[in-house]
Amino acid sequence: METSKTLQNWNQVAEIELVYKTKVKASERPFINSSKTAYQLALQSWNPDTIEFFEQFKIMLLNQSNKVLGIYEVSSGGISGTVVDLRLIFASALKANAVALIMIHNHPSGQFKPSEADKQITNKVKEAGRIMDITLMDHLIITPETYYSFVDEGAL
Repeated sequence: METSKTLQNWNQVAEIELVYKTKVKASERPFINSSKTAYQLALQSWNPDTIEFFEQFKIMLLNQSNKVLGIYEVSSGGISGTVVDLRLIFASALKANAVALIMIHNHPSGQFKPSEADKQITNKVKEAGRIMDITLMDHLIITPETYYSFVDEGAL
């Protein structure tokens, strides 16, 4: 009896659609060849009025040629932190068909050295990405004047 009732309601479930839409031609996508290039592009995506006010966490999604597919804002938080959900990071990476990503967040204090929480989320994303074949290329902590690159500092 339960089976026939379940079959009658098959059309009452949500349909899931995976779509990635871009208005940028592949030939016009920015190419990332260094942490400095990633930092400069990240700064352009940040609101200069809030970069020193509250913390935001974004990811830069890359294709096989290290061209930027897009930048996704994972979270916005308070003065001293923001919540980062791995599922949101990888849902956006999978949806964009990214093979690599760069994590980016700001420190409103102007301090660009990584906290223990920054190191932990870097390791978690690196490990999850390894399992999913999505490479964590770098993690940048940015301020309006400078940045910290986990790769450049040998921490990734």
